[in-house]
Amino acid sequence: MSAPFETGLIVGKFAPLHDGHVMLIEEARRRCRHLILISYSNPEMPGSAPRRRAQWLADCFPECTRLVVTDARLDEWLGTGCARVPPNEAPDEVHRDFVAMLCLAVLGRGVDAVFTSEAYGEGFAAHLTRRFRARQPGMRDVAHVLLDPQRRRVPISATLLREDAWRHWDHLPPPVARTLVRRVALLGGESSGKTALAQALARSLGTVWVPEYGRELWEARGGALEPGDMARIAREQIRREEGAGGRARLYIFCDTSPLTTLFYAREMFGRAEPELVQAAGRAYDEVVLCAPDFEFVQDGTRRDAAFRARQHAWYEAELAARGVRYRLARGSLERRVAELRRALPRGIT
Repeated sequence: MSAPFETGLIVGKFAPLHDGHVMLIEEARRRCRHLILISYSNPEMPGSAPRRRAQWLADCFPECTRLVVTDARLDEWLGTGCARVPPNEAPDEVHRDFVAMLCLAVLGRGVDAVFTSEAYGEGFAAHLTRRFRARQPGMRDVAHVLLDPQRRRVPISATLLREDAWRHWDHLPPPVARTLVRRVALLGGESSGKTALAQALARSLGTVWVPEYGRELWEARGGALEPGDMARIAREQIRREEGAGGRARLYIFCDTSPLTTLFYAREMFGRAEPELVQAAGRAYDEVVLCAPDFEFVQDGTRRDAAFRARQHAWYEAELAARGVRYRLARGSLERRVAELRRALPRGIT
């Protein structure tokens, strides 16, 4: 059976792209030979920059025609200053004229159907019909196909996700979710509770944590590390962090960062390779510094309480010098988990 429509159209911010959008697009694909996806927003929504939206749509719907529209792209397509993305609060007619212009001037075609989950779709389709007929008098009416307006099939919205991505994480397609994961680096001197905190936070928030590879290699080597091992440690730590993204729920809790490896390279060998120095500048979405505010616990591999205090002071100075903002975790494990759960942003930023 052939598709009832030659060319369909879906317009949205897709900020972020979620399962409700996926349902709408998949339904439209079944009913059209060709499907056009147009995305624009002015202003842009947090965490959903144009390049990111373009990648989401390309990953999820490579067979569709995709326009992620910005003023810069309009300049490329139409000439400098010829058109601008309308503000989100502009009247409906302005947006409808803008979409009609994109179809005719950028894509060089009209459409046969508009797919939405909103009541405005009827007026949108009628407006497009008038604009297309002004250019192509014999063109038939643009149909409006309304799908799941009550959000019963997929009870989610982009607004809910922007407000609390953690709660609604399961409504994000995997290619989208991976790009929204927030890396949280836990730093602290020896016996400052960062490993226990990383584990407890991951357990409390139903996500993953990345253990400290440097300690793993130290134990495997019986404490016999060489200067060249330090860049390797940072490289492997980063690789494991990146690999954890597909299993995370908004957060990845990292039980160290290359900054820690830089400290130990200089402490143990008096120097650090350029690769490690560069890796130590790796950015994290959140940085937590664990305070040395409980009795030092010796596990057979650690130095002593005085070394812990010196290490903590180094982190404070180094983070300040790099302009890195951080949260200080203090008190019992339970207090630290509770305070960080309240402080960590759960929306899309």
